[in-house]
Amino acid sequence: MKNTILATKKLCKTFSSGGQQQHVLKNLDLDIYAGDFTVIMGPSGAGKSTLLYALSGMDKPTLGTVSFSGKDISDLSNDKLAVFRRDNCGFVFQQTHLLDNMSIMDNIMACGLLVSKNRKEVAVRARELLKSLDIKETIWRKFPTQVSGGEGQRAGVARALINNPKIVFADEPTGSLNSTSGQAVLDALTEVNSLGQSIVMVTHDIRSALRGSRVLHFRDGGVVGECILGEYQSENAERQAKLKDFLAEMGW
Repeated sequence: MKNTILATKKLCKTFSSGGQQQHVLKNLDLDIYAGDFTVIMGPSGAGKSTLLYALSGMDKPTLGTVSFSGKDISDLSNDKLAVFRRDNCGFVFQQTHLLDNMSIMDNIMACGLLVSKNRKEVAVRARELLKSLDIKETIWRKFPTQVSGGEGQRAGVARALINNPKIVFADEPTGSLNSTSGQAVLDALTEVNSLGQSIVMVTHDIRSALRGSRVLHFRDGGVVGECILGEYQSENAERQAKLKDFLAEMGW
């Protein structure tokens, strides 16, 4: 039986706009399992990113709870949530959000030094990640504006992994990349997942979703369907057909 790393109970998130209440998450009960590559799909505006932010402690729910390894994080102060994210979470976004005035290496190390004051150990870890993500040494000291989108995004993956997080959240990580660069980022996420890294990824892209072991379809503030694909081996016809049939059933 799989261990639950994240769980929500009666999770609700409501926004006010123009005097109107918008209920984005509605009494959501959800378990995210350790070691899974969980993919969240659904139409635009369904609340996928809102769910990701609630799960990661980047945004507080209106009602309900979010538990991490059995501990309720919903009522933590903003300062304690920041520490929680630093110690337990990694983030990969559609835009890299690398600091333009720092080199690729320094961007990655800066996050590592928030946790460890041993600069030598952080540097060794950063070099290992950069090599494993096939980022050539010739660009380690370049600035984000001097590298390609794919290289920058893979550097973003390295930054997400520098502190050995228990879970990585990825919000449309290939959304702004060409197919070659997107493939490299997906390969990197798949590789770390194969080593036991828990991943939760939001995507609109079927090819990206095929990397998941579990695909959830999100609509109207809740999960309306689930497809279990199992451990990723290759993009074989059976795997593709299973996902496409599922998405067709969901009205994709």
